[in-house]
Amino acid sequence: MPTETTIDRIAVQGIELEVLRRGAGAPVLFLHGFTPARRDARFLELLGRRMAVIAPSHPGFGGSPRPKDFESIYDLLHLYGQVIETLGHERISVIGSSFGGWLAAELALRMPSRIDRLVLLDSLGIKVGDRETPDILDVFNTHPDKVRAAMWHDPANAPDYDAMTDEELVALHRSREALSLYGWHPYMHHPRLAWWLPAIKAKTLVLWGAADGIVKPSYGQAMARLIPGARYAEIAAAGHHPEIEQPDAVADHVIGFLSR
Repeated sequence: MPTETTIDRIAVQGIELEVLRRGAGAPVLFLHGFTPARRDARFLELLGRRMAVIAPSHPGFGGSPRPKDFESIYDLLHLYGQVIETLGHERISVIGSSFGGWLAAELALRMPSRIDRLVLLDSLGIKVGDRETPDILDVFNTHPDKVRAAMWHDPANAPDYDAMTDEELVALHRSREALSLYGWHPYMHHPRLAWWLPAIKAKTLVLWGAADGIVKPSYGQAMARLIPGARYAEIAAAGHHPEIEQPDAVADHVIGFLSR
């Protein structure tokens, strides 16, 4: 029987994180993308039937406060390194979506003895084209209608801002502010990460929404080629967040990969 999602808080180095937990079994850390995972997310429910899912909100997102001057990608990497130590598992698998995929890939490089398996969902983090070619759509300086069309296979899956409560809108704007601090310059990537990806030791699955217009499938294919032995698969009828648009298909891929 599926378990309920619970919300708790963990503190690391004086930083308090809101954490969703679901299920039992082998531990899996889920690092979210542009917005935190929802408590009722079907993807987490499906994973929680087979494993113990731990899904924190990054500082500045959801219910996790962002400390003053905590504003770089490497603040986040040091934090999540300590989170993994605090969780106390000898080895843990990591799933990273979008911005969270960048974090997950960097953690796999930093903590090879602690990361069991790695799943990258429409991950950001690397430079693929030349200096003049934008690999990642600038979500801050592109018309919202164009961002929506690029983000979703079916725009009906996009959040309806007009239907949001004031509290939800404030949370959304907090998330965008934090995202801009962490990933503004250079935009959503580290210039040297592509050079280091071949050093990843964890078995890796790269999953991509076939209709992703934020980072196109060719970006995901390039990322998979750089990681030794990585498997690559595309999810039909999905954009930048296949775990939201096609949660059952993504869960099937992920559970099969993590259960091997």
